[in-house]
Order: sequence, then C-alpha cells, then structure tokens
Amino acid sequence: MSSQPSNPNGNDRDNGAKPVRKKGIGIGAITAIVVAIAVGVWVSNGNKGGNGTAVANSCDANPEVQTALDEKAIGDLAAVQVTAKGARYDEISFIHENGDEVGFSAFEGNVTLVNFWATWCAPCRAEMPELEALQVDYGDKGFTVATINLDIGDDGLAKAQKFMEEENLSQLPLHRDPTFDAFEVLKKRGVALGLPATLILGPDGCEWGVLAGPAAWHGDDAKAFVETALELADKS
Repeated sequence: MSSQPSNPNGNDRDNGAKPVRKKGIGIGAITAIVVAIAVGVWVSNGNKGGNGTAVANSCDANPEVQTALDEKAIGDLAAVQVTAKGARYDEISFIHENGDEVGFSAFEGNVTLVNFWATWCAPCRAEMPELEALQVDYGDKGFTVATINLDIGDDGLAKAQKFMEEENLSQLPLHRDPTFDAFEVLKKRGVALGLPATLILGPDGCEWGVLAGPAAWHGDDAKAFVETALELADKS
C-alpha cells in the first residue's frame, strides 16, 4: 500500500476557605449544557459536506448486510472490513469524468465499488485491470466500479489518461480529485492510510464495507462478494 504525497494546495475555581451557599443549576443553564453537548457530538462526528460544509452524514445501520457480506469477506477479500453501520460520505466531492463536480450521490441506485488510485501507486496500477474486468462482468447488473484518480499537479489528468489508454481500461471512468481532499476525508475517518483505498457503497450511498490496500478484484472470492451484495440490494 502506497502512502500519499503532501497535499500541495477552564481555569480552576478559587479555593478560598470562605463558605458559600449551595445553589441548584437553573433550567436555562441545563438547557445550554445539553445544546452544547449535542453540538459538540455532531461536530466531532465529522459531519461536513462539500469537503467542508456541515451536513447530516449518517443512515440506518443494516445488520442483514453486515452479516451476509461478512461471511463473504474471505480469501482474497479477507482484508475487507464489512461495516453497514450507517456511515455516509456526503462531505466528499470530486470531478466526474463529464467535468461536473459531484458527490457519491451520483452513484446511488447501484452497489458501487469506489476505488481511489494514483499513477504513482504501484499496487493501484496492478489492480486496475482486475477492476476493469469486474466492471465488464457486473456493470449491467446494478453494480458500478467508480475509479477516482488522485494524481495532483497540472499534468495529473494527462498522466492518468495515458496510463488508462496504455492499459486499455476503456470500461473504467476517469473521475478525479486533484486537490487530494477526498483522501484526507478517508484518512480522518480512519478508512485509509495509503492507496489504493476502496469503499463499498449500497444503493442508498451508505457504506457497506471498506478496504485499505489492494485486492484480487476479479477472483472467485470477489465475484461471490459482489453477487451477494447485488442480492442484498435487490431486497432493499
């Protein structure tokens, strides 16, 4: 797994001996404390949108998905952490291959494998052909492989385009985030330390699983995982 480059872009009270009369806490003070705690918890959960704007960032946990996919996270996919506990990534935005700035809502409706990669990342380059094959096999069955390139600099897009052309990766999209902000979100969430980094999202955009590092995405274990995810999506 390759690590990412640097992004270019109260006081104690007086302890005097004089006795004081005990007073209860007023209703107004209690209300203020409760509100402050609620706001603090909401902010600490990282609820930011558009790589910075606060938004609601959760959905219902899904124990059925958790159990079923956990049984399939074996062999080549043993490192996949099945979650399905209600996480969303509304704070992430990136440039769609059509040029629009979008978020993961662009993928809703399908089970989506979101893969963050860069041309300088050797494990990323190695797994891209398998991701291509996975997209070919399941792209017409309600499954999407969404590859988001993180090459930075003025020539970042050209590097990514050249690599994809050389490898004949015609079925994978070239979404990108030249700011590297999306990866910073993953890092703050504890999802990734380096590349590649992969998210499995349900049709509602909620996280079903995460993987830090590469995998054999076109092997039998991966196919069984994807097919189970599609079966679960049909039930939802």
